[in-house]
Amino acid sequence: MNGLSKLKLLRFFAVLLTTTSLLVAPLVEAKRTAAPDFTLKSRDGKNVRLSDLRGQVVLLNFWASWCGPCRQEMPILDEIHNKFKGLGFSVLGVNLDAKSSKAINYLKDTPVSFPVLYDPKGDVSSQYGVQAMPSTVIIDKDGKVRFLHEGYKSGYEDDYRKQIKKLLRE
Repeated sequence: MNGLSKLKLLRFFAVLLTTTSLLVAPLVEAKRTAAPDFTLKSRDGKNVRLSDLRGQVVLLNFWASWCGPCRQEMPILDEIHNKFKGLGFSVLGVNLDAKSSKAINYLKDTPVSFPVLYDPKGDVSSQYGVQAMPSTVIIDKDGKVRFLHEGYKSGYEDDYRKQIKKLLRE
């Protein structure tokens, strides 16, 4: 691991340790900036490219198998995915475990139907400025980041649903 990677990892864990459920920022409307495009390998071995989903509302969820709030949120995200998927909506779970085998093992016990993508080096999470786990980004049909959410505690899913419905109506 080079010095830059170690620095990024240390920064990530420092932020993670200072982020508690009491300090987590609420879901906020973001500036309408273009969502950074990326291509990542999915758990079925296919490449998934964000820009291929243009025209849909996309919820990106950055998570890791060792993250307790991530584990709590995964089944809820699957329910949201199944509820809205036929309406021009997709969930992409972006896993940040250094070894995808950890995510694969976790998903055996907690299966989800949405695509899970692997970002073991954290390149995509860096593009999105992820500083807390989990982090959720909601992107509109034009490929613009519209809502950001850092962390998770019970009830945040109600905000997700409201924001998704708003963007689907636009």
